[in-house]
Amino acid sequence: MQLGDARHGKLADNLVGFSRALRRAGVPMDSARIALAGEAATWVGLARRDDLGAALEAVLVSREQDRAIFRELFDAFFRDPKVASKLLAQLLPSAEGRAEPSKRRPRVREALAPQTPPQAQRRPAEDQVDIDAVMTASSAQRLRHADFNALGIAEYRLVERLARDIPLPLPTLATRRTAPDCRGARAYWPGVMRRAAHTGGECLELPRLQRRREALPLLVLVDISGSMERYTRLLLAFLHAATRALRRREVFAFGTQLTDLTPAFAQGDTDAMLDAVNARIPDFAGGTRLGESLSSLRTAHARKLIGRRTLVLLISDGLDTGEPATLETELGWLRRHCRRLLWLNPLLRFDGYAPTARGAAVLHRQAHAMLAVHDLASLEQLAASIARLIRQP
Repeated sequence: MQLGDARHGKLADNLVGFSRALRRAGVPMDSARIALAGEAATWVGLARRDDLGAALEAVLVSREQDRAIFRELFDAFFRDPKVASKLLAQLLPSAEGRAEPSKRRPRVREALAPQTPPQAQRRPAEDQVDIDAVMTASSAQRLRHADFNALGIAEYRLVERLARDIPLPLPTLATRRTAPDCRGARAYWPGVMRRAAHTGGECLELPRLQRRREALPLLVLVDISGSMERYTRLLLAFLHAATRALRRREVFAFGTQLTDLTPAFAQGDTDAMLDAVNARIPDFAGGTRLGESLSSLRTAHARKLIGRRTLVLLISDGLDTGEPATLETELGWLRRHCRRLLWLNPLLRFDGYAPTARGAAVLHRQAHAMLAVHDLASLEQLAASIARLIRQP
């Protein structure tokens, strides 16, 4: 091990610095985990780097998506003395060093970057506008195709703002309500009388009644499990802004239980909506029990939500931990009581993806179609894909 400070009684400081780097990379971290890491390092010793890495990974990583980030950061922290010195500079002001440029993951690069002083983070709004204005076309194009799960913290915030500007015009259908129009099969007699009053009793035009057209009622089911954590906030912000004008919009989150987010979506501001969602969800980044959540939807909200005109968007990676038989039954009921059941799956970013997991296989059988929602380009194509699927018999 080249980080000699750890052999001179500074193991605790180094573990704290390493934990801070993990937290900046988006890995959940708290004081209990850091204390447990200290105990693990004491038990395995510092003689073998692999043993120490395995011990720290066992106590500091709780999500599979963070495992690669941990290993890359651990390797940089305990092998590259320049990067280690740079990280230690946060703890020891006299330490100096520069990290050489590399092709590390964005979350790792940001974790290794020097932290901005608090005074510099409070920039006026004018400065933020300037940053957006100078974003080059190549940068915008790269962000348009960047996977949400691979974005750094700053990039994630920028992409979240860009996603709010993407429209999602849903297909419209004729309703039973009518409105005056120049076309239509029925005459609009009140309009006829008013126009005749202006022309001395002569009826020069015959106003008609046309059936109104409205967008399909929308039901959104969002997976808030740990594997969907990087997608949930961004997709909620996108859906809130894109469907704000809809008359009927119901939103539910499901993890280990079902949570009604429709009151939170009634907020006019997207940031306020996200704050309200955070306050309402009790099981964020937990497991996924979609079958049980759909059962709660059927028993508690069926009459209010489901109709043959409803478009259902189910956002999930399909990594369900519930019983497949329950999921099959509930998805079958949902499919029979809506116009289209569309599965929005971020795992479609992988070439050759196949829904082989138990929950994913059930979703693939029951959903009318599966669409990708892993980057801005896929969100831009979502409206056209939905319109095409609605037109299909």
